[in-house]
Amino acid sequence: MAVLVVFSSPLPRLRALLQRCWGRLERGLLPGFSGPQSLPWGPALAVQAPAFLPEPVEDTRQSNEVRSFLDSILWMAAPKKRRTIEVNRCRRRNPSKLIKVKRNIDVCPECGHLKQKHVLCGYCYAKVKAETRQIRLEIHKKEGGPFNAPTVETVVLYDGEQPTEKDEGKRIIERARKRPSWFIQN
Repeated sequence: MAVLVVFSSPLPRLRALLQRCWGRLERGLLPGFSGPQSLPWGPALAVQAPAFLPEPVEDTRQSNEVRSFLDSILWMAAPKKRRTIEVNRCRRRNPSKLIKVKRNIDVCPECGHLKQKHVLCGYCYAKVKAETRQIRLEIHKKEGGPFNAPTVETVVLYDGEQPTEKDEGKRIIERARKRPSWFIQN
C-alpha cells in the first residue's frame, strides 16, 4: 500500500511536477473520481481500513455504475466537537454515580472492628472457617470418610454441654473447648 503526501511548494517547477503526477494517479487509479464533477483532491480525509476487504457478490447483470474505493470502507460515526473538561467532570461526578454513604455501620461485639449491621464481621470470619474445618475433621475421624457418613443431622457439643432428648438418633460431635459466642446452641 503506497502512501502519497501532497504539500504545496514555493518552487513552481516542483509544484507543476506534483500536479502532473497527481493527475496521472487520478486518471489511472481513481477513474470514478476523475472528471469535472469531482472536487480538487487534498489531504482532507483520513481512513484506516484493511488492505484486503471482502468484496460483495457481483450481480450477473451488467450495471452502468463505476465502483468506487469508498464503497468498500466501513464508515463509523465520530464526534463533531470535543467535550469540555467541565462537561466531562460534571458527568463523572454526578451524584447518582458517587459512592453512597453507609449508615448501617456497627462495632463487632467479638473483636471491636467496624462491620455492617446484621452481617458477619470479616475479621471474625476466619475464626468461623477454622472452627468449621475442625468440626469437619472430627466428623471425618468418627465416620471414616465423607462417603461413610449417615444421612442424619449433626449436633456439636462443647465443654459442659449434655445431649437433650431431641438429640437422640443424631450424630453427636464433641469439641473440647468453650463454645464460641457466635456459635449459638439450638
